[in-house]
Amino acid sequence: MNKNLATIFCSLIGSAFIFSCTAPKAIEATKTATLPATYLGATDTSNAAKIAWKPFFNDPKLVALIDTAVHNNLDVLMTIQEIEIAKSKVLFASGKLLPTVNAGFGMGVEKVGRYTSQGAGDASADITPGQGVPEALTNIQFGFQASWEADIWGKLKTAKKSAFTNYLSSVEGKKWVTTNLIAEVANSYYELVGLHAQLNIIKEAIDLQHKQLEVVKAQKEASVVTELAVKQFEALVHNAENQQFNLLQNITETENKLNLLLGRYPQKIEVSEGFTQPLPATLEVGIPSQLLKNRPDIQQAELALIASKLDVKVAQAEFYPSLNIGSSIGLEAFKPKYLFRAPESIMYSLIADVAGPIINKTAIQAAFANANALQIEAAYQYQKTILNGFIEVTNQVSNVKNLQASYQIKTKEVNALNASVDVSAELFKYAKANYLEVLTAQRDALSAKLELIDIKTQQYNAITNLYKSLGGGWE
Repeated sequence: MNKNLATIFCSLIGSAFIFSCTAPKAIEATKTATLPATYLGATDTSNAAKIAWKPFFNDPKLVALIDTAVHNNLDVLMTIQEIEIAKSKVLFASGKLLPTVNAGFGMGVEKVGRYTSQGAGDASADITPGQGVPEALTNIQFGFQASWEADIWGKLKTAKKSAFTNYLSSVEGKKWVTTNLIAEVANSYYELVGLHAQLNIIKEAIDLQHKQLEVVKAQKEASVVTELAVKQFEALVHNAENQQFNLLQNITETENKLNLLLGRYPQKIEVSEGFTQPLPATLEVGIPSQLLKNRPDIQQAELALIASKLDVKVAQAEFYPSLNIGSSIGLEAFKPKYLFRAPESIMYSLIADVAGPIINKTAIQAAFANANALQIEAAYQYQKTILNGFIEVTNQVSNVKNLQASYQIKTKEVNALNASVDVSAELFKYAKANYLEVLTAQRDALSAKLELIDIKTQQYNAITNLYKSLGGGWE
C-alpha cells in the first residue's frame, strides 16, 4: 500500500512538473506592408546609391573634409565602440555553450561535537592503525571543478544567434551613422560655399553703392537732388554693410558646425570658389525594393527584428526544465603529508540535476511578455523605417525637380533686375528717373542675387539628401 502511494505521489509530482514546464505561445509580429513597385512610375533599376562617396562628391576640398570626419567624428567613434560591445556579447553567449572549469585550493579546520553522529564516528575511527581522528580536524583540498548546462532545448544556441544578429545590426548602425555624417558634412560645406558667394555679392554691391552715393552727393551739390536722396542712398549702403556682418557671423557658425562634425576645435575652413561640382540633371533612384538592401537603417531594423524573434525563443525556453551537470576531482587530506598519497587522498564527484519552474513563474512570464512586446515593437520599427525611407526618396526627387525649375526662373529674374539697375542708373544720370527708382532697382537686384545663391545651395543639398535617402555614402 505504501509502495502504491509512493508511486501515485511520484506520478502526481512528475505530471505537475511536466505541466508546469509548458511554455506559452509567442505572439506573431505583424507582417510588413508591401513596398510600391516604382517611384512615380519609373522602372529603371540604375541606382545612384551604388556610387561611392568619393567619386560622387568630386570637390577635392569637400572630399578631404569628409575623409577627416569619417575618421575623427565622435558619433562614428562611439558606434565603433557599440560594435565592440556587441562583439563581446557574442563571445559571452558562445562561452555559455561550453563547460566551466575552475581550479581551486582550499584549507580549513573543523571541530564537531562529541555527542553527534559525526563526532561519535570520528571518535571510534582510526586514520592509521593506532592513530585516531583529531578533535580539531584540518581539511586541505586541491582540485578541479566543472559545470555545464546541457543545451537540450537550444536556448543557449538561440541566445548566441541573437547576440550575433545584434552584432550585425550594430555594424549596419555604423554604416547609417556614416551615411548621415557624410551628408551632413556635404550640406554644411555647400552652405559655407553659398555664404561665401553671398558675401562676395554683398561686397560688390557695397562698392557699387558707394560709387552711386558719390554721384548722388555730387548731384546734391549741383542742386539736382535733395539731402533726402543722399540719406536714403547712405541708408542703402549701411543696410548692405549690416548684411555683410550677418554673413560673416553665419560663416563662423557654419565653420564651427563643420569643425564639430570633424571632431576638432574651431579653425578656418577653405572652400572652393563657387559651386564647382556640376549638378546632375537627374539622379538615378532605381526602384523602391532596392532600399531594403541599400539603406543601412533598414538593414539594421530588419536585423533587430530577427534578433527580437530569437529573444522570444530564448524567453520561451526558460519555461522548460534545464539539465545541469557538475563534477569535481582532486586531492583531499587533513595533513599535507597525506595529500599526495593516492588513491586514498583522491576525491571526486559527479552530479546531474534537472530543474524547472513549478509554482512561482512570475519573473519568467514577465521576461517572456517583455520579449514578445519588444518583438512587436521591432516589427513596427522595421515598417516605419521602410516607410520613412520611401517618403524621403519621393520628397527629395520632387525637391530636386522643383528647385531646378525655381533656379531657372530666379535666374531670369536676376538678369532682368540687373538690367533694370543699369537702366535706372543711366536714366538717373540724365534726370529721366528719380533716385527712388534707382534705390528700388538696386535693393531688388541685391535681394534676388542672394536668393539665387540660396536656391543653388538648396539644389546641392537636395542632391546630397537624395543620395543619402537612397542609401548612398557608406561605401
